[in-house]
Amino acid sequence: MDSQTSQPSQASPSPHTFQVDLRGLVDLLSHHLYSSPKVYLRELLQNAVDAITARRAEDPDAPTTVRLYAEGGTLRVEDSGVGLTESDVHSLLATIGRSSKRNDGLESARSDFLGQFGIGLLACFVVAERIRVVSRSARTPEAAPVEWTATDDGSYTVRTLPQEARAEPGTTVHLVARAGAGEWLSPERVRSLARDFGALLPYDVRVGDEAIADLPAPWDRPHPSPSARRVALARHCRELFGFTPLDSIDLDVPLAGIRGVAYVLPTAVSPAQRTSHRVHLKGMLLTERAEQLLPDWAFFVRCVLDTDSLRPTASRESLYEDETLAAVREALGERIRSWLTGLAAGDPERLAAFLSVHHLGVKSLARHDAEMLRTMLPWLPFETTDGPLSLEEFAQRHPVVHFTRTVEEYRQVAPIASAQGVGVVNGGYTYDSELIEALPAVRPGTAVSELDADTVTAHLDTVDPAEELALAGFLAAARARLDPLNCDVVLRAFHPLSVPALHLDDRAARHEQARAEAEEQADDLWAGILGSLRGSAPRARLVLNHLNPLIRRISSLGDPDLVGTATESLYGQALLMAQRPLRPADSALLNRAFIGLLEWATHTDPGKDDRR
Repeated sequence: MDSQTSQPSQASPSPHTFQVDLRGLVDLLSHHLYSSPKVYLRELLQNAVDAITARRAEDPDAPTTVRLYAEGGTLRVEDSGVGLTESDVHSLLATIGRSSKRNDGLESARSDFLGQFGIGLLACFVVAERIRVVSRSARTPEAAPVEWTATDDGSYTVRTLPQEARAEPGTTVHLVARAGAGEWLSPERVRSLARDFGALLPYDVRVGDEAIADLPAPWDRPHPSPSARRVALARHCRELFGFTPLDSIDLDVPLAGIRGVAYVLPTAVSPAQRTSHRVHLKGMLLTERAEQLLPDWAFFVRCVLDTDSLRPTASRESLYEDETLAAVREALGERIRSWLTGLAAGDPERLAAFLSVHHLGVKSLARHDAEMLRTMLPWLPFETTDGPLSLEEFAQRHPVVHFTRTVEEYRQVAPIASAQGVGVVNGGYTYDSELIEALPAVRPGTAVSELDADTVTAHLDTVDPAEELALAGFLAAARARLDPLNCDVVLRAFHPLSVPALHLDDRAARHEQARAEAEEQADDLWAGILGSLRGSAPRARLVLNHLNPLIRRISSLGDPDLVGTATESLYGQALLMAQRPLRPADSALLNRAFIGLLEWATHTDPGKDDRR
């Protein structure tokens, strides 16, 4: 933003006009660039800190004070920084986007600065109707103090002041609240915001007489023992995030200028939930909602850290995605990975407590990291037919690690497979099937096999051919009743005896079943397309247990209709036992079978009624 030039004058200040629509700019800043009006105080603190940093680059012994005074809808911020001359005012305060860190001055220490002076001050119009800046340059001590006054209508004035107007180098900013924004300039709000934004600033920042900085940072403070440090960090986590962590992880990456700590959440969270983190930039709080700071798998921690290497976005409320952030993300992930392996090696009780809550996050990491999977094998829990076990324990018990890909498949086969001595792992939960399939790579010699309906059926005992031949009529009636549902009927003998029937299918059978249903409901053109996709996949099967007394009684019935109704009831009961979702046709079958059984149970012989 260009401005008109001004000659030094004490008596008649010359008016200047911003070459932008300032009202539109304020709207842009408050409603689009910044998430909340509270950032105005961060911008003021950043300007003050940058000015002090610039002065100390030339004079290491210069004072480092920032003072904030709030009263009656006004705010005054004083700093002992490098200050401004009148030419600086025109260059910095009236030029949007031009950094205060120029090649001839402040740019010499560019990496030590946080923001842009002009943008920072204009952000104050979010809460202020008038801004007045009085400054005296430390770099040019003979220059007179200068005053810059701007209002939210887009105009500003610049004038020089008598020498006594400001005796020491530095800058004072005065804000007068906008209508309805007075609360943002109240002493309580200013104190709260200053403490939040500036707790890690390395300078003497005070609101009135109250010190704001709380140094050293919690993770850098000395403690008499590791346990005392853990307690202190847990207290810091409660104050900052509102929960007591399971543990704390140091995040120290010297090459990236990062120091901080990650707190392990005490409750499980969804991997899809983006965890937000607190990031300080050179001591100033940048954001409380940094989501891209850690790898996706590290969703079980919240961290707070200070950095001097990461690049903020234009609003300075989030991090810019670049190669530096990617490298930092990888380095922080390595710190968390090292913590996990350290627990596995030296503190199994803490590891077990952690995994009881966050095993999903570790599984997410282990599926991409063979070394992590190898380390966690004795600890990661899986659902198996032998009870909750690690893959290491399960593989030691069974020569072949059978697994299912879905929870439904596991529920179908688990009771039967267990009774037949076949061990099965439920791979239907998130990441589990991937980890099971990766098992041979980290445990050479381990055999892994997906369990399907054919494998289960093969482990069930066949029925004597003569007995099965005697039941041919019963089996024919049962098969005819279930044929419209694309389900075969098979007779086997298996344990436990209490299970009358078992419904078995696999993904290929379910896919073919879904295709057939869609074909029935489609128009001629679409039905023809679906018909051309008809596969040769095996159909689902209802396995009847010849050892079960109920099956023996049903197989002896002479009424084909009653056999059909009983078969439908067994089919529905097997589906429910497997906890499979019911199709409309299955629901209709269950209803029909229930009504049919009620009619059969309540049927009476008219002759018997007459005799009564």
